[in-house]
Amino acid sequence: MQIRLDILRRKSAIDSPYIQSIDFAYEDKGESVATALTKINRSGTVSPISWECSCLQKKCGACAMVIGGVPRLACDAKLCEFEKAGFVRVEPLKKFPVIADLTVDRSAMYDALREIRLWLEKGLAPNEGSLDTAYEASRCLQCGCCLEVCPNFYVGGRFYGMAAGVPMSKLLAQLDKADRQRLAKEYSRHFYAGCGKSLACKSICPAGIETDALMVNSNAAAVFKRLFG
Repeated sequence: MQIRLDILRRKSAIDSPYIQSIDFAYEDKGESVATALTKINRSGTVSPISWECSCLQKKCGACAMVIGGVPRLACDAKLCEFEKAGFVRVEPLKKFPVIADLTVDRSAMYDALREIRLWLEKGLAPNEGSLDTAYEASRCLQCGCCLEVCPNFYVGGRFYGMAAGVPMSKLLAQLDKADRQRLAKEYSRHFYAGCGKSLACKSICPAGIETDALMVNSNAAAVFKRLFG
């Protein structure tokens, strides 16, 4: 089987982007876009394609990119899905600055977590009633796919999107009232005030996180309990 990869490339952030079409032969239906990129780079037939990867098992989120017009993980995008079309367009995420080829700078996403101090200042005893919420939130890969499809997120804005909303929901469900107050203010300022509830994040999440359920729980803990008791 053979497929054509149309890869949007650029040497650096200041260079003009261009499409490079590469024919790739594969035999295994389990081969992915990540497999193709790895083998193409190993072959040395084109200049090395810049892209990020780590686990290649849908657990780290590093290989997020736009594949066939949809943000997803390259390790989870099987080439056979595009067999009928005969080609697949591969591009970097568009919401983040491009470094080179398919590699983008997602530091804005991580800076947002640091700004809202999304960590525990002291030990936290397990709360049996919040374990389901904590587990669901802990599955977030921080890949940025949710931000790519969010109509309200942009780098430099004060709305931090579900990439911040999910981990905040974990702590909001577990912290006691006194410790929850600071984070609740951050949640209201950087998530609740900007979310239009399109739920595009839910349909695109590679981990299948129930973002709507987490949002309901967080709204109750951070907004309505603060306003009404």
